[in-house]
Amino acid sequence: METIIEAGTYAPNAGGGQRSIVVGVRNASFTEKIDRLNVARFDRSKLSGSYVSADQPSIIDDPTMKNDFYGAPAVCVVFAMKIFLYSIPDAFCCAENMVLMAAELGISSCIIARGEETFGNETGAAFLREWNIPDNYIARCFVILGYCDGEYPQPKPRKTYRNKIGGGL
Repeated sequence: METIIEAGTYAPNAGGGQRSIVVGVRNASFTEKIDRLNVARFDRSKLSGSYVSADQPSIIDDPTMKNDFYGAPAVCVVFAMKIFLYSIPDAFCCAENMVLMAAELGISSCIIARGEETFGNETGAAFLREWNIPDNYIARCFVILGYCDGEYPQPKPRKTYRNKIGGGL
């Protein structure tokens, strides 16, 4: 976990500010508590009617799902400044570096968004105090870590409309 978190600290960030903070949790029962906070605060009314993926369902796709972290035994919470123009990109660049390192180490991972509301209650606030997270920081996303149960999925074919070159390049 230390190697994965360290990889996140080397992610590109606005102005080289190194503002993201990562808290790693390896206790499965504690990750379940964080997951329950995340699920309880999830507001389905904010969805625009789309879904994430039929191939990899999420709580967004399937409201009967009770575990947004897919039962992962470890989770990293990525925090960034609440009011900073590049807060979200900085946090997600950090998370991407973490999942790339996890893949290099043979560890399964997934970035879970919607961190913002997770700790917005007294239980969540107690976690933030315990972790010494500054008041001007907010959870932006999670990186869950574990091992694949079964065969690893094969890469999906790339959608051809996504790659464009134009403007005289």
